[in-house]
Amino acid sequence: MLRRVAANVAVNSWKGNIFELDHKLIMARQLHARRIEGIDKNIWVDFTQLAADYKGHPPLVSILAKFFGRVVGHEIDAFEDILVTVGAYQALFCTFQALVDEDDEVIIIEPFFDCYQPMVKMAGGKGVYVPLRPRVEGGKALTSADWVLSSEELASKFNPRTKAIVINTPNNPLGKVYKREELQVIADLCIKHDVVCISDEVYEWLTYDGAKHVKIASLPGMWERTVTIGSGGKSFSATGWKVGWAIGAGPIVKHLKTVHQNSVYHCATAAQEAVAQGFRREYELFGTPESYFLQLPEMLNHKRKKLATCLESVGLQPILPEGGYFMIADISSLKVDLNDPSTQGEPHDYRFVKWLIKEKGLATIPVSAFYSPEHRKDFQNYIRFCFVKEDSTLNAAEDILRKWSDRK
Repeated sequence: MLRRVAANVAVNSWKGNIFELDHKLIMARQLHARRIEGIDKNIWVDFTQLAADYKGHPPLVSILAKFFGRVVGHEIDAFEDILVTVGAYQALFCTFQALVDEDDEVIIIEPFFDCYQPMVKMAGGKGVYVPLRPRVEGGKALTSADWVLSSEELASKFNPRTKAIVINTPNNPLGKVYKREELQVIADLCIKHDVVCISDEVYEWLTYDGAKHVKIASLPGMWERTVTIGSGGKSFSATGWKVGWAIGAGPIVKHLKTVHQNSVYHCATAAQEAVAQGFRREYELFGTPESYFLQLPEMLNHKRKKLATCLESVGLQPILPEGGYFMIADISSLKVDLNDPSTQGEPHDYRFVKWLIKEKGLATIPVSAFYSPEHRKDFQNYIRFCFVKEDSTLNAAEDILRKWSDRK
């Protein structure tokens, strides 16, 4: 849908016991990383902004502010509170570089998208990991909702060195969509310990079976301390366009802009305009049957169910995702000869995935790759499938799995 748009373009506040926070961020600690001090001014930004004030608001940040202001329930300043980036990847990079200093600790919820760990390390910080664990009652975990955080374990990781926590909802690779009460636990800890929340929400429109995506920035006290990462490519199924954004209170986002203006500086105008047109359309149609954000999960849901049925039929135990593009499956019940000398010493899921590619021609991803070394060994019995594929591709995968199952 949006590709046609591109062609046409051608180109809350927190009420505490004593005080109330307004739009300005009030934090006890130094907000930004020391590495960016003294380089926040840029002649091109200064004079381009002066000209822009007389030419009108750039269309993308204006509609993002309008659209997400309605979603979050907070007025968003298009020029102060939003940074448009070259994909969500660059939004994450700018966030870590701008906010994480040497020896700062960053709590990362596992499983995590693989770039978080190296980006924290590149900023000089230290990752501290807390895994979601399957909660099994009377059997196996059946959906991503069965994977939960221990509030006690999470609370134990916060200390004076903690600068930020990173969450991903809906989660890649698990597909977990955090419930409001789960987010509230995280929010309470962020407020108590004066910590920034980096919330990666690129799959926010892909939720299934009644799961509802909640933005942690919408919770009391969290707008002032949350950086929300979004993606035009994920939102409109146009990942190659590389248009992403970071949204948060101006006093935080200004530090991200310093990193951005001294690295990439600008993003392709044509792609930004196309995404802007998509959001203008969605603003008018939001909540109606014509909304793309409503149509997309409905379109993908049958693929999700098709893959789950196929995996179950060959003896794999799928974890039905509440959101996102991916589905993980438990392979612990499968008996496969993995005596390949070249894979000896590797995690079980790595060895299984390599065997599946070599012997069956089916490509998947080992889930332990989404965990820290300290927890990886506990999650070696899962592999990740992607169900956002053409039906012909899903049918071919099903054929491979069924033939394999018939021969066992």
